[in-house]
Amino acid sequence: MALLAATVLLLAGCASAQTGGAGRTATGSATPAAAGAGADATAHGGHTTGQATRPPAPLRPGERLVTVRMPAPYTPKAPAAPGTDDYRCFLLDPGIRTRSMVTGIDVLPGSPRVVHHVILFRVPPDAVARAEAIDRAQPGQGWTCFGGTGIESQGSALEDAPWLGAWAPGGGEQVLPRDVGLPVEAGSRIVMQVHYNLLAGHAPDLSAARLRVAADDGSRKALQTVLLPGPVELPCRPGRTGPLCDRAAAVADVQRRFGAEAGFAANALHLLCGPIRASATQSCTRTVRQAETVRAVAGHMHLLGRAITVEVNHGKPGARTILDLPVWDFDNQGSRPVQPAVHLSPGDTLTVTCRHDQSLRDQLPALQGVPERYVVWGEGTTDEMCLGIVLVTRP
Repeated sequence: MALLAATVLLLAGCASAQTGGAGRTATGSATPAAAGAGADATAHGGHTTGQATRPPAPLRPGERLVTVRMPAPYTPKAPAAPGTDDYRCFLLDPGIRTRSMVTGIDVLPGSPRVVHHVILFRVPPDAVARAEAIDRAQPGQGWTCFGGTGIESQGSALEDAPWLGAWAPGGGEQVLPRDVGLPVEAGSRIVMQVHYNLLAGHAPDLSAARLRVAADDGSRKALQTVLLPGPVELPCRPGRTGPLCDRAAAVADVQRRFGAEAGFAANALHLLCGPIRASATQSCTRTVRQAETVRAVAGHMHLLGRAITVEVNHGKPGARTILDLPVWDFDNQGSRPVQPAVHLSPGDTLTVTCRHDQSLRDQLPALQGVPERYVVWGEGTTDEMCLGIVLVTRP
């Protein structure tokens, strides 16, 4: 995420360390904790064709449906050759003319085989002119946007990300509980950021999203997104060599493909998370700075992911694991409700831990022919991420 690198620098001095890729219903039972073991490629998952479109759940009193859609099919292509990924942002008008709450989101990927993930960003009225200028500056519909949109202020992006919602494989309609919503000001726009996995082809895409919208009448609390990025420092396997097995060369390759700012995240995470050594398992701990209540949680990794957890007060009395995915499945990234909700106070901590596995290169068709490399945080399908996504309400 391009917005990640700059924000890391702002938060590093005070750190001891929706949903990216998530979009499942926010009601139901939490995923139980389980002890994990190694999984084969079938259990691990890959990039499949996704799920069929389902009809939306019935509207609740006061809700209406608003659909936003790309204006015309877009054929993805790598901005720089060679490349396996295209991040494209599309500026959309939901036609919201009074202050409202979004109470549910259903992202509808037009070509699920090539759509790696979708994130919806809120663009407040005072940023619309900037968004329109960025859109006009590039030919064709939309603009290249590795990481963030290039519009939003990055100063508070980890503690209150401007996400409206997200979809990744396994996601479906997200219907929020009746007491929460995502505030949207009158005259706002929405940026739909689509990450295309070009390893799956270049099929034209016409993605859309259905929003449940209700009046902001004071009956709902604002739901906010906290991002917990963790480092990825995965060396080449013993006996495997190649030019990208050198970390500096691997970081330079990420920067070449996605830009200096996006590539800077791999090094910036060292500032946020403290000293890091190359290992298949990495963690990052951040201190909570204000009172908040955790309502749901999700994780995001790519194809080399094996397991991910998010813990509250790791290593302390009363510690609680709020996300435990001992077998990572790329095609099932939906958010999990946290029940009962967890109340956090300043001084509590949140820790994300990810485990990656280079041996999956030999098992997953999508990675066949991709050269061995030292893997760091990167935007591409063949790169990796470690990200906890925590949905909270605050007093």
